[in-house]
Amino acid sequence: MTETAPTDLAELSAAELVEGYAAGDFTPVEATEAALARIEERDGDLNAFVLVDRDSAIASAQASAARWRAGETLGAGDGVPTNIKDIFLTAGWPTLRGSNLVDEAGPWDTDAPCVGRLRESGAVLLGKVTTPEFAWKGTTDSIRFGATGNPWDPSTTAGGSSGGSSASVGAGMGAWSVGTDAGGSVRIPASFTGTVALKPTYGLVPMYPASPFGTLAHAGPMTRTVTDTAMLMDVIAGFDPRDWSALPTPNGSFTRGLEDGVEGLRIAYSPTLGYGENDPEVEQQVRQAVEVLKSLGAVVDEVDPGFADPIEHFHVLWFTGANKVVSAYGAGALDKVDPGLRAGIEEYSDATAMDFLDATQTRMDLGVQMGIFHQEYDLLVTPTMPITAFDRNRQAPPGWKSDLWTTWTPYTYPFNMTQQPAASVPCGVTAEGLPVGLQFVAARTQDRMVLQAARAYEKASGEQYIRPVAAKAG
Repeated sequence: MTETAPTDLAELSAAELVEGYAAGDFTPVEATEAALARIEERDGDLNAFVLVDRDSAIASAQASAARWRAGETLGAGDGVPTNIKDIFLTAGWPTLRGSNLVDEAGPWDTDAPCVGRLRESGAVLLGKVTTPEFAWKGTTDSIRFGATGNPWDPSTTAGGSSGGSSASVGAGMGAWSVGTDAGGSVRIPASFTGTVALKPTYGLVPMYPASPFGTLAHAGPMTRTVTDTAMLMDVIAGFDPRDWSALPTPNGSFTRGLEDGVEGLRIAYSPTLGYGENDPEVEQQVRQAVEVLKSLGAVVDEVDPGFADPIEHFHVLWFTGANKVVSAYGAGALDKVDPGLRAGIEEYSDATAMDFLDATQTRMDLGVQMGIFHQEYDLLVTPTMPITAFDRNRQAPPGWKSDLWTTWTPYTYPFNMTQQPAASVPCGVTAEGLPVGLQFVAARTQDRMVLQAARAYEKASGEQYIRPVAAKAG
């Protein structure tokens, strides 16, 4: 392990854990016990878990330790303490989706594809982590489970909708997690918590059952380092016949080319996408990160991709999908959900088929535009978020123009509409001690290029060792 790596097993990356297992420095049981101890220590402040299964985790860790002793490991995740967003079906555990509408009784006898692959790789599943109701927004709070806090400052939000994943990983309560992202839901919390997340090209990580948000919804890894993100992609990516839109299984590892750097890559830096507005400290940190990319030999132009904010068309796609979710629970269900979710559904309840087709046309046009844009530029770099984390009990920063989450996440949802790969990596901390995220976007299927550039920045900046696990509990 590197000299600068932390020594507490709860703070080690998945790559460092696997290296330690192989060397005999420690065992999956010890790493799992460290993660469980960290949950006991920190989750009272953070509220990231809806379920912790200590007995099952220890049993899985013991089985992994035996495989490591015998030299018969199952895959890249063998023995890695892992958490699952409470959106993914997980056999033996309820999947409550943050909603009082979901009956805990089940039955719960099916694994989502990513969960099944984690089991097959020998990962140690610690438990399920929080999501807002049906993963509908960019903060993680629900009527059923309350609000999830940020490891850097538990009074602030972890972001959403994969806030439980980012908070748990960021606080050392498991080395990695899998989240969903239909409008920014792995990248928003990664930016707020100083962690790493990838929204892969749509279809690389199969989804079952299909998301009600349709082809906006991606599943992706949430980790503390880019290397871990690539490793987790190796576990969870690949064809599954239950996903009608799944892509073929990729050839080769996502770690391939990870250390190749950015020299000669053509990068477009767009601070606002032409329509956003950033907190000055966010803009400063991101500009400094872009200078690091230049110093590594990237050819950087400051240029916008040239599209208008597609927020209204995104809302049509988003809230018609949300309406479909809630209506499945019958008459009166809308009266029982998150008031913000209800308001959005009601506002777009009269959307017509033509409205939906118009939104789809905007989406297709945006995809064409970005496809052409990437003929000139290998990568687009933006802030992940224009702001840093705010009060966990609020839906938007104080004085913001709207409580609707899309109004403060302008740089994430366009790339769900285009299905492109996009990653967030930490690029600094503000004077108040809150992380800032840097977003890398590439053309569809160019996930390795996104990871390669993110790793080059991470390595050059040293951000891989500025980990939220080092932050003090509030």
